[in-house]
Amino acid sequence: MKPWREIAVPHEDVLKGTFQQAEFAADITRVHDGSAAAEYSDPVLFFDRTFITEGMRLLLESVAQRLAGRGGDPVIQLQTAFGGGKTHTMLAVMHMAGGKADASTLRGIPEILDRVGVMTLPKARIAVLDGIRLSPSQPRKVDGHEIRTLWGELAWQLGGAEAYAKVAEADRTGTSPGKDVLAGLLRDAAPVVILIDELVAYIRQFEAGKTLAGGSFDSNLTFVQALTEAMKAVPNGVLLASLPESEQEAGGGQGVAALKALEHYFGRVQAVWKTVGKEEAFEIVRRRLFAEIRDRAAANESCRAFADYYVANAGELPSETQEANYYDRMTRAYPIHPEVFERLYSDWSSLPNFQRTRGVLKLMAKVINRLWQSNNQDALLMPGSLPLAESTVISDLTTYLPTGWDPVIDHDVDGESSEPAEIEQKEPKFGANQACRRITRTIFLGSAPSGPNRMAQGLETERVMLGCLQPGYAPHLFKDAMGRLETRLTYLNKGNGRWWLDIKPNLRREMEERKKRIDDAQVIETVRDTLQRSLGPSVFSSVHYFTPAADVPDEWNIRLVVLPIAQPWSRSGPNAAKEAADAILKRRGEQPRLHQNRLLFLAAEADQVMHLKDVVRQQLAWRSIENDAKDLRLTLDNQQQRQATQNREQASSTVQRLVRETFKWLVAPMQTVNKNSELSPMEWEAFPLNPASQAFGRELDRVVAENELVIDEWAPTHLNQLLKRWYWKDGVQEVAAVDVWQNSCNYLYFPRLLKSTVIQTTIAAGAASTDFFGLAYGKDGDDYRGFTLGKTTSPLMDALLLIEPGHAKTYEERTRAPTVESESAPATSGPTSTSAAGGTTGTPMAPVAGAASTSTPGTLTHYFGSIELDPVKGALQYSTIAQEILHLFTRNPGAIVRIKVDIEAELATGFDADTVRAVKENARTLSLKPSEFD
Repeated sequence: MKPWREIAVPHEDVLKGTFQQAEFAADITRVHDGSAAAEYSDPVLFFDRTFITEGMRLLLESVAQRLAGRGGDPVIQLQTAFGGGKTHTMLAVMHMAGGKADASTLRGIPEILDRVGVMTLPKARIAVLDGIRLSPSQPRKVDGHEIRTLWGELAWQLGGAEAYAKVAEADRTGTSPGKDVLAGLLRDAAPVVILIDELVAYIRQFEAGKTLAGGSFDSNLTFVQALTEAMKAVPNGVLLASLPESEQEAGGGQGVAALKALEHYFGRVQAVWKTVGKEEAFEIVRRRLFAEIRDRAAANESCRAFADYYVANAGELPSETQEANYYDRMTRAYPIHPEVFERLYSDWSSLPNFQRTRGVLKLMAKVINRLWQSNNQDALLMPGSLPLAESTVISDLTTYLPTGWDPVIDHDVDGESSEPAEIEQKEPKFGANQACRRITRTIFLGSAPSGPNRMAQGLETERVMLGCLQPGYAPHLFKDAMGRLETRLTYLNKGNGRWWLDIKPNLRREMEERKKRIDDAQVIETVRDTLQRSLGPSVFSSVHYFTPAADVPDEWNIRLVVLPIAQPWSRSGPNAAKEAADAILKRRGEQPRLHQNRLLFLAAEADQVMHLKDVVRQQLAWRSIENDAKDLRLTLDNQQQRQATQNREQASSTVQRLVRETFKWLVAPMQTVNKNSELSPMEWEAFPLNPASQAFGRELDRVVAENELVIDEWAPTHLNQLLKRWYWKDGVQEVAAVDVWQNSCNYLYFPRLLKSTVIQTTIAAGAASTDFFGLAYGKDGDDYRGFTLGKTTSPLMDALLLIEPGHAKTYEERTRAPTVESESAPATSGPTSTSAAGGTTGTPMAPVAGAASTSTPGTLTHYFGSIELDPVKGALQYSTIAQEILHLFTRNPGAIVRIKVDIEAELATGFDADTVRAVKENARTLSLKPSEFD
């Protein structure tokens, strides 16, 4: 899209800033006598810059018919709001009927004449009665005559001294001439056009019962009545008179009385005149401010881009933008966005002194000039584009507002030192497109006028977005900016989904004062509480929030240590989090920490800490305001109470989000081993968490699992490799499983196992293979107690030895009973025997030393024993039983040993759900059958 300035060309006076305020207020008398600016006094130039609205067209058609003697309305009353186009319409009639320029040269007039079938419009005599220029108490001296009254002025303009002579006595005495006299004057001057402007302003100067040079209150009303009746008797004469729309514009009691009387008299004969519509105002303003649209195709392309953008973001914008005719509205208003006209004509025109068309022209001329000078690159002139920091622009608006808006604009709306500009400077994502200032300009334009006709205060969020967004802008960025402004501005209010500015400070100032009194201890406590609520279940058995090193236990469980917010992780410069984590990892108070591989750390992002602390202080300040209001320590109205609650809720929600965004680094100590088994220095590695994930605990688990920071399932081959690297060397052939587990808890270069059952499950999975390790439950000299290799088992960690697989195979071969072929048995047949493993050898078993191959009478062949184990010391008691009893059986290769464990547990009040779930899970892992609760 091209910027508007490359497509639309302003008029020279707008472009150069040489326009004058008075030029927008057309003076009908000066136009009549030829002393007005050319754009008003030159008929051709006037119609070049005038958009003929439907109401003006109908009026001009009626006037043309009347002057041509073909019907039409004899009296037309123009009654609209201040600045509604009354005077401009009179000028159009004057130029069309005055004959100073041929009708064919007047833009839009030939079409009007064709519509009513008038080939040639006769030149009419024009009389102008200007209630502002004429004075009831000061006669106007012309060529030796003193003209005192309206009827004297009318007669002089229609026929000079000759016509004046017919009403000279009535003019001298201040009494109205009769209807017949006036009708005669009009017939003599016909075709004739009488234009009466500001009639109420003239008549209200007469005090009741008092006569001035211009007559009296009653005589002037009588004249008006007689004139309107006389016009009906002149087939080619027409009267246009303007009256104010409201009593407030009439001014004072006498003005209101005059207005009511005139409305009565004109109401008997007047024709209805359709006022300027809002959509027509688009073209009026554009025609006056812009000389041409240089490239209509490019303008339409920009409007189409906006329309398509609005459809693509329908949920963010008012429903009207989804209608097909909204594109047409944009093309008619181009390069001004329709929302600018909507706000000015709907909101600002409701103010008593704001002139609809004239006020808009004055404002937009200055806006266009300032934006042109500043090289504005917007595609359209939008509410968010208005340069409200410019005194020449804002003064045109604050004139119509109550006092007190200057500090609002300076602090909360626009300007380099304003709060929105400061936010944009600190946060480039907002500053790139002036998101904050575009929002506050839009809110000001739509909320500053608070007239009696406003149904609801403020602008809806969707309409604020409409005033700001252009194709290419991200709506979510502007919503973020609105949230930021809500927490920072002093005069901005929000309620029921609407935004408005007010000259009364909101509770923001009170909040800011309280925020200063909140100390760091309160902030830290709030952050800790928010973190605890956010974390939820995770792989960590214990989480320590901002805990000193001495209070972090040195135990076997996996623990997450959340580092204090004052010690954040920084990717550049000093890294306080690394130093704090290093101190906790190495020492627990005065003692060195042994189980270093059981700790991981959660650290804050350094760039986010200040923002988080600021929003937490806001949350606490809003909470204190809300509490004080409830306890009647602070008096708030209903709106302020709602504001305090909404802001507290908004701040709380923001704190929850920012805590996730701030504590985003999972920090782990790392130590690697090279091929030569040489250890690297300890390093710290930070893993980012996704703050958008729904569950913080699950996000921690995901990062832990994906990066293998904690291992909950371990393959036997990995255990085998660990054993070969660190234990089975230099003549060592076995290692206690407990030692491996404990070393994994201590050394950073070992895998970080979730708990001891992980290695226990790994041993159980690898026991069935002869490739990984052999197992035993102790050693007497060179003999292993409870030795197994390649057999499925459920190992018990307390006394378990892991034996190098080659050594285990050699040991198994050495201790296996020799088998020889019986010399007395037939070579082709004989009994088979069952091996200790339950298989068949296919050959006779040789006698085993210390045991008979078959039982003989009196031999003891079966043993059974039972004992109740203490539930706390059971593991130690079982280890003793295994060494002192089971070993005696298992050292006999032919012995079959069966061990059964019966567990019974009772609790009168019933086991809690966590215990039941954990027991069932562990029993399933350990293959306990049966395993049931009842």
